[in-house]
Amino acid sequence: MEKKFKLINTKDLRPGQVFSEPVYTEGTNLLVPENIALRQRDIALLISWGIESVRTQGVLLEIKQEIPEQEYELEFEQELEEKVDLPVKKEILKFSISDVQQNSGPYRAYKNIIEKLNSVFVGLKSGVDAEMRAVDNITVQLLQDLRDYPYSFVGFILGGEVSGNELAKSSVNTAILSALTAFELKLAKHKINNIVSGALLHDVGMLRLSKQITEKKGGLSEAELEQIKSHSLHSSKIVTKELFGSHEVNLIAMQHHERWDGQGYPDKLIGQAIDIGARIVSVADAFEAMVSKKSYRNSLGGYQAVKNLLADNARRFDPAVIMAFTKVMGIYPIGSIVRLNDGSIARVINVNTDAPMRPVVQLLMDKESNVLDTETTPSLDLLTEKTLFIKKAIDPGELNNPNDK
Repeated sequence: MEKKFKLINTKDLRPGQVFSEPVYTEGTNLLVPENIALRQRDIALLISWGIESVRTQGVLLEIKQEIPEQEYELEFEQELEEKVDLPVKKEILKFSISDVQQNSGPYRAYKNIIEKLNSVFVGLKSGVDAEMRAVDNITVQLLQDLRDYPYSFVGFILGGEVSGNELAKSSVNTAILSALTAFELKLAKHKINNIVSGALLHDVGMLRLSKQITEKKGGLSEAELEQIKSHSLHSSKIVTKELFGSHEVNLIAMQHHERWDGQGYPDKLIGQAIDIGARIVSVADAFEAMVSKKSYRNSLGGYQAVKNLLADNARRFDPAVIMAFTKVMGIYPIGSIVRLNDGSIARVINVNTDAPMRPVVQLLMDKESNVLDTETTPSLDLLTEKTLFIKKAIDPGELNNPNDK
């Protein structure tokens, strides 16, 4: 006989509690696995997201007073995900942002910024004198466009709609995500400007490395890895010696691979000794890398990438930055395809920053497996539709198997 789930009020949770079975928030959204202690940070997240209860099939085993960090060394990719309950018709996934919006203002603006930054990079690569003014102008334009089209830009990042100019595209994507996080942290305007410029230039040092290394498929040797690590020093030199950029922008170029726990490079800085701009760019850069297809691996979905960031446990990233980033992106970022608790399939089209697990969605397939017309089907705000919640995210890559008929 299958064990029943029981609800536990969030206000009754305590740090150190260990349960015999996994603890979930809504649907199959894992909070902590079995035999792993709750942290104060887990409880704080639930409170900040307005989640009043969690559920488990287990019982409380014990309360640990001291929780060794190694107990949290969990890799989310090793979790056993629940199988999709019903077949998903692949035609609902045949949606391309560029097909629909390539002539729209947001798409043109996004592509234009990438092309402008790529022109700067081409000049630096070829030895043509470049000016920081060109980067500053791109920063101003990006911030203006981002205020006009914030969710469109996030959709373009997750959709991977622009091909080519990979370094410029990655840098622009990182700058967009960094700006949104800086907005959420309510940083001063001049600080946000520096963070965006630093994000645009954080990987410019890659121009000084050979393509045999930067585009290599498969693993890197120790020597090659050290060369990759040198790119932050090259970025710093380009910012200071060639572009004559500000000290704040240089800190981001130099420190974006430093880690919160002091195990990063090049200087093994710890915690708040790392510039706040570098801490923000570090998170944005990691997320962008996970959702972007690389020569050596496929991309992750936005949901999986967010889960990986939340699993960091203050090792690589500043927890406050992770919290702000998650509020901006949501647990299910824009473009995520999700199954609701009634069996219907939807695409996330907007984020409720105060309730990251309850975004606005567009239904793609109803609970009877009928494909819906998205132009006539109204959107659903899960913050107000209390009877509906996301049961799980669906990886479109799993559903586009060429062997499927």
